[in-house]
Amino acid sequence: MAELRIIGAPSDFGQGRRGVDMGPSAIRYAGLEEKLEALGHDVEDLGNIPVPTPEMHRVTNDKLKYLDEVTAVCTALSKEVNNVVKEGFTPIILGGDHSISIGSIAGIASSQSSFGVIWFDAHGDMNTDTTTPSGNIHGMPLAVNLGMGHPSLVELGGFAPKIKPENVVLVGARSIDEHEADLIRKSGITVYSMAEIDKRGMGPVMEEAIKIASEGTSGIHLSLDLDALDPMFVPGVGTPVNGGVTYREGHLAMELLAASKQLMSVDVVEVNPILDRENRTAVMAVELVESLFGKTVM
Repeated sequence: MAELRIIGAPSDFGQGRRGVDMGPSAIRYAGLEEKLEALGHDVEDLGNIPVPTPEMHRVTNDKLKYLDEVTAVCTALSKEVNNVVKEGFTPIILGGDHSISIGSIAGIASSQSSFGVIWFDAHGDMNTDTTTPSGNIHGMPLAVNLGMGHPSLVELGGFAPKIKPENVVLVGARSIDEHEADLIRKSGITVYSMAEIDKRGMGPVMEEAIKIASEGTSGIHLSLDLDALDPMFVPGVGTPVNGGVTYREGHLAMELLAASKQLMSVDVVEVNPILDRENRTAVMAVELVESLFGKTVM
């Protein structure tokens, strides 16, 4: 049995399309707490951190849209996550767009000196204000956590970098910006693209990813962006990319991570109910988290 604490971060300041602020509600509505309790876990929902409405704020920098607001949200989230980790619980953070992982990982890093990260995503999230084509900060959090980007984000929590490239693995990549690719190559992280998964299979890829992320660390943080999956399974994401992870590949990845006993935290991001059909994407998110915390066929 795990002691799980759910934290909502309903922010869409980092995303170019409205709607992911309702992601935590959609995931809860899909039965996250009840289904994790049915697996035998001790679960408590701590509610949402406070997040203002974007209509009340203005973009002042087209290369770092809503920088102050994203920084404030991530600062609040990092404190909440840090409290949960210090109390010995496993945080499940519900986004919101992927910029919230800046706060998730800062909160974990405040209590854990060394941990690995598996970034399950169609995108690299390795842009900075000098490479971004959109200015949306949800395309920057992995770079930020590795120590690259605007100081307000990079130094959140008072220290940087938060994670070591040798223990970071990007799984499922299939949409990388040109200049972002240069940063990825220089960073030293490990990348398994969809081509690699097609060629070798999800099993061997995840086994290697888990080994890389766990070697010499206290555990693994999973950053689960639902757009890692093919849009046929998750229609409610803001930046869908065809040719993604299949339903079974996604569950296999979570099952292998569960079996490794290395998982210490997870954020689940980019569920957009406005774009969804019959809450399918939130249901998929809940099913993946169930697999992540031990649900199997037998």
